[in-house]
Amino acid sequence: MEQQQNNFFCPPPEWFPHEATWLGWPHNKEDWPGKFSPIPWVYGEIARYISRAEKVRILVEDKEHQKKAERILTSVDANFENIEFFKMKTNRGWMRDSGPAFVKDEKGNISCVNFKFNGWAKYDNYKKDEKLPKFISEKFNLKRIIAEHKGKQVILEGGSIDSNGNGTLLTTEECLMDDKVQVRNPGFTKKDYEEVFNKYLGITNTIWLGKGIAGDDTHGHVDDLCRFVNKNTVVLVQEQNKNDSNYKILRENKERLQDAKLEDGSSLNVVELPMPSPVVFKGERLPASYANFYFSNYAVLVPTFNDPNDKTALGILSYLITDRSVIGIHSVDLVWGLGTIHCLTHEQPNVSQITR
Repeated sequence: MEQQQNNFFCPPPEWFPHEATWLGWPHNKEDWPGKFSPIPWVYGEIARYISRAEKVRILVEDKEHQKKAERILTSVDANFENIEFFKMKTNRGWMRDSGPAFVKDEKGNISCVNFKFNGWAKYDNYKKDEKLPKFISEKFNLKRIIAEHKGKQVILEGGSIDSNGNGTLLTTEECLMDDKVQVRNPGFTKKDYEEVFNKYLGITNTIWLGKGIAGDDTHGHVDDLCRFVNKNTVVLVQEQNKNDSNYKILRENKERLQDAKLEDGSSLNVVELPMPSPVVFKGERLPASYANFYFSNYAVLVPTFNDPNDKTALGILSYLITDRSVIGIHSVDLVWGLGTIHCLTHEQPNVSQITR
């Protein structure tokens, strides 16, 4: 859908320079029932790498919670010159979805677009998390823009969209268009969403995929499915086992992308990324996917699952991304929380280093 771009550029793509990465230090044991003890150590490993080349801004509940984080970060040798703590009580810690969308305007300033967060239209414990955009905008004196359409604040999570920073956005019909399960914005059409994407994110071209992967409690987030790695290339997860519940879903998405075009009408370069073998815990299929990687200034951090395809996935991403290292982060425990690295991080762009 072609539309005239407004005063706001697209959010800078994730691979552009960051001022910081936001993390919410884990505290809600219900997110990892019976398996919480290793989770702070995984966060420590993630923060250790990120802190090598940008600030890590960490939300904590109180001083005691901060001390727990500091002990782990000290143990893993994080760079404390780049660690900043902020006290804000949260329900959970999925920064990707509760945080604001950062956009650069024509004057070169970064603003916060405040979409509404409602616990993925599934969970009731989100009232603290929904305050995060306001908290960040006030702490850093950033203009906060309330995303509204047809008189209501638009519900949208960061994990449900992925963009190339040039005007093209990926999303799924399962997440945004289902009118029965986890309905975000009742009555919205594709045209409504595309108008919102254009007005608040500068998007002129939306690529609609079908369903997300099995086990995803967000009901179809694209950041477990298909991701931009540069302005004209995406990686798309594919399943080779015809008996796996993901097989048909992922093949159908591949077919959709065969004819997809970028904002300038050129073809999209699609590279297949494998899926790990199913990760199951306590009888539940978990959303294990290599697509849930995160671009930090220092390295691309990729979830791994003690699987033979770990090496293959890291190799593919290393071939495609050559300006920084690609590092695997053990995520078998982390994914019990129904998300991994991209879900729990949120970049804050470095406006002084962004060019367009």
